[in-house]
Amino acid sequence: MKRINFSGLSSLIALGFFLVLQTVPVDALLAQAGTKPNIVWITCEDMSLHLESFGDSTIKTPNINRLAREGVRYSQAYSIAGVCAPSRSALITGMYPTTIGTHNMRTLQGLSREVPYYSAVLPPEVKTYTEYLRAGGYYCTNDVKTDFQFETPISAWDECSTAAHWRNRPAGKPFFAIFNFTITHESQIWARKNEPLLVDPAKVKVPPIYPDTEIVRRDMARNYTNIIKMDEMVGKVLKELEEDGLLDKTIIFFYSDHGSGLPFYKRELYDRGLRVPLIVRYPDKALAGTWNDELVSFVDFGPSVLSLAGVPVPKHMQGQAFLGEQKAKTPRKYVFAARDRMDSEYDIVRAVKDKRFKYIRNYQPQKPVMQNIQYRLNMDMMNEIIRLEKEGKLNETQRIWFRKTKPAEELYDTDVDPFEINNLAEDSKYHEKLVELRNVHEQWERDTRDLGFTPEKDVYLSMWPNGVQPVTKNVTAEFDRKTSAVTLQSEPGASIVYKTDPAAKGWLLYTGTFKVKPKAEVKATAIRYGYKQSAETILITP
Repeated sequence: MKRINFSGLSSLIALGFFLVLQTVPVDALLAQAGTKPNIVWITCEDMSLHLESFGDSTIKTPNINRLAREGVRYSQAYSIAGVCAPSRSALITGMYPTTIGTHNMRTLQGLSREVPYYSAVLPPEVKTYTEYLRAGGYYCTNDVKTDFQFETPISAWDECSTAAHWRNRPAGKPFFAIFNFTITHESQIWARKNEPLLVDPAKVKVPPIYPDTEIVRRDMARNYTNIIKMDEMVGKVLKELEEDGLLDKTIIFFYSDHGSGLPFYKRELYDRGLRVPLIVRYPDKALAGTWNDELVSFVDFGPSVLSLAGVPVPKHMQGQAFLGEQKAKTPRKYVFAARDRMDSEYDIVRAVKDKRFKYIRNYQPQKPVMQNIQYRLNMDMMNEIIRLEKEGKLNETQRIWFRKTKPAEELYDTDVDPFEINNLAEDSKYHEKLVELRNVHEQWERDTRDLGFTPEKDVYLSMWPNGVQPVTKNVTAEFDRKTSAVTLQSEPGASIVYKTDPAAKGWLLYTGTFKVKPKAEVKATAIRYGYKQSAETILITP
């Protein structure tokens, strides 16, 4: 396979056929191994395509560059929201947040003016995909960050802590491990403002939506500096895989949880808030250095991991596998995104995109473009931009964010207008595309039963009747004296975990009847997602 290199983002053209033609050999390679592949997710936060391997030459990121050289780069990967918690709920469930009630940012911090803290109660069939991996024989770990909009169920992971690592697994067991790097998060722009910069602010390219000032350049340079440091963390994971002889026995994903944390990037439904770098590295560097331009949505990640692991993809998942033996026969034609409450500020915005055009529907056009998000006022460049607007020193493009109202519909040609500045919704030349995407959007809302139009208080009370969190029914345990088998039950939709060794650190996922030795002590507990966990049930066998 010839290696293809590109010098800039404008060169990310349609090269998906390289991967399409070679998907079968990759699946065959994994099948020939005779064992389930290990899978590692390396997740960073708040990052658009600000990487050398995706066309931005501002900084050097040698470890991510290595993944790009040895893996497949996806040029059209999109989050379903421009902010982390809804995005992460989609990643972990394979479901749209607007379907399962995880669309408001956030539920677990009580930021809304109308409802208190609440853990979203998911439909009974919805589980984290890691439960299916665990049931399929995988050891699943997460190095602590969840942020799923519902309290992390005890059934989701073998270990979820700062010490979580594949090295803690039982010998010979395949693993799925997530490493979350938070250094590129929006907050680290101000939290690390007094640390030395690794990037010269004078060399930063300021986008047209920003004024070119010293403060803006400095914060952008800080963001790039944080990306450099994140790259070092990526290198540490790769080194550990090499040390353990696992690098070529492991499928590696690298991606960001949504677009950049910079102002007018984060929380927005423009590509700069949704489009993320995605690299998948296969064992033995299969498909090394190739590009794929298929549309990929965050709801597709869970199904794809299950497909790669040889675990059946549940029918309720709204995403489709883009990898593995269960890969969808037809690539995506559209990706979708939503914006609802952000901290204390309510809005209803939806977006649909094909490979070129973006359609945005503003359901509350009477509201201003920029929301009063207090959190980002910690950033110097945010305050700088606000000050310059008040002084009348922003140009027309830079003032877009300060418009008092929004158009009901927006349409952009992202190939020629990557910052989505020129709204084509009223241009007759694009009427056919406008109608197409409008219809696709409205059909998606109906198909996914969009909860964004239901007041959050009503959603909350439907999940927590009278404002009280439901409690999962206690586990009942039955022991069969003839077979020495234990059967556990709770309520529909609940996941059950148990342990037969009181000293055991973790819990086993209950997938069916199991046998125990005489005088065994079995502990069990259950959790319905969004409910309080049940009390422990203890069974001591004869």
